Amino acid sequence: MPFDKLGANGEEMKTIQYELADGIATLTFDEEGSPVNTMCAQWQKDLTEATAQVVKDKEVIRGIVLASNKSTFFAGADLKATMRLQAADAPQVFHEIEQTKKNFRTLETLGKPVVSCLNGTALGGGWEVALVGHYRIAVDDKKIQFGLPEITLGLIPGASGITKMTRLLGLMGAQPYILESKLFNPHEALELGLVHELVPDAAALRPAALAWIATHDGAAAPAHHPWDDKNYKMPGGTPTNPKIAGMLAVAPAVLKQKTRGLYPAPEYALAAMVEGAQVDFDTALRIESRYLARLIVSPVAKNMINTFFFNMNAIKSGRSRPTPSTPSTELRTGGSGRSEKWKPQKVGLLGAGMMGAGIAYAQASRGISTVLKDVSHDKAVAGKAYSAKLTQSRVDKGRMSALEQAALLARIQATDKVADLAGCELIIEAVFERRDLKAKVTQEAEPLLAPGGFFASNTSTLPISGLATASAHPDKFIGIHFFSPVDKMKLVEIIRGKQTDDDTVARAFDYVQALGKIPIVVNDSRGFYTSRTFGTFVMEGAAMLGEGIPAAAIENAGIQCGMPVGPLAVLDETALSLSVHVLDQTRADYVAEGKTYIATPGELIVERMVKEFDRNGRAAGAGFYDYPEEKGAKKTLWPELKPLFEKPGTAWAITDLKDRLLYRQAVETARCLSENVLTSVHDANIGSIFGIGFPAWTGGAMQFIYSMGVDAFVQRAGELAAQYGPGFVLSDEVKAAIKKYQPVY
Repeated sequence: MPFDKLGANGEEMKTIQYELADGIATLTFDEEGSPVNTMCAQWQKDLTEATAQVVKDKEVIRGIVLASNKSTFFAGADLKATMRLQAADAPQVFHEIEQTKKNFRTLETLGKPVVSCLNGTALGGGWEVALVGHYRIAVDDKKIQFGLPEITLGLIPGASGITKMTRLLGLMGAQPYILESKLFNPHEALELGLVHELVPDAAALRPAALAWIATHDGAAAPAHHPWDDKNYKMPGGTPTNPKIAGMLAVAPAVLKQKTRGLYPAPEYALAAMVEGAQVDFDTALRIESRYLARLIVSPVAKNMINTFFFNMNAIKSGRSRPTPSTPSTELRTGGSGRSEKWKPQKVGLLGAGMMGAGIAYAQASRGISTVLKDVSHDKAVAGKAYSAKLTQSRVDKGRMSALEQAALLARIQATDKVADLAGCELIIEAVFERRDLKAKVTQEAEPLLAPGGFFASNTSTLPISGLATASAHPDKFIGIHFFSPVDKMKLVEIIRGKQTDDDTVARAFDYVQALGKIPIVVNDSRGFYTSRTFGTFVMEGAAMLGEGIPAAAIENAGIQCGMPVGPLAVLDETALSLSVHVLDQTRADYVAEGKTYIATPGELIVERMVKEFDRNGRAAGAGFYDYPEEKGAKKTLWPELKPLFEKPGTAWAITDLKDRLLYRQAVETARCLSENVLTSVHDANIGSIFGIGFPAWTGGAMQFIYSMGVDAFVQRAGELAAQYGPGFVLSDEVKAAIKKYQPVY
């Protein structure tokens, strides 16, 4: 019979096509009006209808095939619907999850062989659908991804993923794929036993499925999953196994150390794995459902879904990338305009220090020819050596061949000659934060750009419009702010100057994506977005010290609220001397404008540390912390902080300290939106998490506000402003901006 859109009860199915031909029942997932298949409400309803039809046709069915009519197999849950859930919806969620699992179990235990034909990626709920098949066949394409990334979104696999993966791989074997959301390609899946056969292309899937069904449709040995065999034993053993028990005894403590108790998903997942391993399969499924139902309506899950799915996809899809109103410079676009993604072939870097060397590696690893220039050939060579060091560790671990390493290093030309920059389509200066030096190298190198090329500054604080005055083409001058270390930090902040044109912004955006990094686009301002907001975090911490609050309490507050490290430790890492240099430069700039800069209490504390106590930061061996020279010795807070700054009797509460550190950053982010430094919530959230380490559990600085509720945030900010100063004040314009950008799902 042809594809049927009617289910067993005569209701139209809009996401699943059912076909029964020659004894083979085929369920083809094809969600109407969507580029991918999702576990939307309609699909859940259709699955129940299709499953009932399979049961109805049981006597004539020899086998069942699960297939997709999309370019991917299945994308997973309907996350937009998840964002609309409230706490009271948990019981209904539990019921829906259980119904989906009931359908899965009906198909799996019908006694008929079920084959999953994986033509493309299957993640999250999509992989759980794939696991319904007793036999799983995948196209052998390394670009295809399988796995359970739910933890990264604040969720857990709840449609049988935890239960099945634990029973397939064992408690210890499954942990990387559940707790760490480790993904795998078809070949890796074959090695793990999660996929049983690979075929060269999608056209070969169905013939392979039919061939397997033909040898497994006998009534003597009905097809079944391993856990449905009476002789099944869990790989590696159950929690009662002494080796497993020993590992599980410390696992919660290790997990708590990583999550700091702020991320419930990994803890729920581990509990579901361990509890489920001690009971029968169907009971384990219910345990899994209960944990997911409780978690899916939680604020943390919503925050993380909002940012790591919706906001991240907004950036990846280029929502912040402008569409130029004029034709492109036709650099390898064939005159086709700026609709195509642009990737430079040759990029010049001025300065082979830590930043320049890091950018050189990022470019060379992505196939971009790089000219790394410094004042001396030795310094340029030393900068190139950084790439040799990074790649050698990969060669030693077998992750890169010596030939690949040689090819990468060959793409980096270390030089002290300006002439070698000739023909670069992009030149980025990464020299010291001095306006006169940046102007000099700009004027020296800019004339060597290829026709239509553009110039960028890697400054982290100096306004781009001011630096652009040294350029002969300010419309082709832009800020491209990398974060250190470049090889590890994914975010890149693109700063549009007052005269920067759309074509330049678009090409900078494409360049960052070509490096495999995450671009956010902001408008020009002192400190832009990330440095400006980062500064509020560290200076609020320094201000607390000046108020007499113990340094240890300040640092612990930072850790407890979810920042990577405390504010004083961060100041040491970034160099107290650099903060003072920026302060001095800011004061000079204000004087040049006929104004006076009023330093914040935190800035004054940092200035004292450098100028009065000669404590310049970690690189100098002394800052807020002491850094022992002995190898392996841990840093300790400088003992003199106590007599110099701590005031016995000063009242403080850890809740206030944590709120001050988070609210101060959120207030500054909202101000950036109000001032048009930021123009989108997705740039704000992604930039705050990946650029300055704002806690992921919040979903980012703006999501922190929206999750709390705008009115509640405004009220608390007002309380903090009354007690701790103007840094927490929300003007009417800022409040209006917060409400204007509030997302609706």
